Amino acid sequence: MSTTLRKSEILNIARREGKVTVDRLVELLGVTPQTIRRDLTELSDEGALDRVHGGAVLPSSTANIGYDARRQLNQTAKVDIARACARQIPNDCCIFLNIGTTTEAVAQELLHHKGLLVVTNNINIAVILSANPDVQVIVSGGSLRRSDGGLVGELATDLIRRFRFDISVIGCSALNEAGDMLDFDLHEVSVSHTIMAQSDKVWLAADHSKFERKAPVRIGSMADVDVIFTDQPLPKDCAALCDSSGTKVTLV
Repeated sequence: MSTTLRKSEILNIARREGKVTVDRLVELLGVTPQTIRRDLTELSDEGALDRVHGGAVLPSSTANIGYDARRQLNQTAKVDIARACARQIPNDCCIFLNIGTTTEAVAQELLHHKGLLVVTNNINIAVILSANPDVQVIVSGGSLRRSDGGLVGELATDLIRRFRFDISVIGCSALNEAGDMLDFDLHEVSVSHTIMAQSDKVWLAADHSKFERKAPVRIGSMADVDVIFTDQPLPKDCAALCDSSGTKVTLV
């Protein structure tokens, strides 16, 4: 198993169990304690885990994990979600893609679309889509969040209000049992509210790890979403809310 896959699996185990120990990971992954300690130290440096004696624990629910760690987490599921989402985006429409590693995966799947106008507050998405000459890309402006290339603040919301989007594809940091979409950054959430208000349809792209996470700031409810693209069945109450509100659940 490569270092990237092993670290991704360590994060998956930590999400399920809340913590990991060196001895348990040696048993599960079949590598030396020295290798596991090195992996845990790197994950700690990336902000994905907090090191404790004998292992590591999930970081505080008031701060997000590092961008590189998020990119590694559930990569296969993110690609599957992105492909399913991109297949339903028609050519010749206006869309918004916001901050997040899953929306970046969606952008990657749009490289053969034609006639799109894509507005984004994610510099990484703008770079990805610059490779497609048949897509016009508009970057929102705003304060740069160096950790992940996100743009937030009043400049971003002012630009977004000038548009009406056929579809917005958004992400979230957490999705709780009650069906609340949650995030860590109040400024980012303010931008998300504007995106949703300016969109005819709101699509959420979120893999199952979001069901296991907590975050402090509420974006909105699944009742505000038209379609969710995900890789595992939603928590019971969240699924019931989607059913009652007409939110379509697309499992990949």
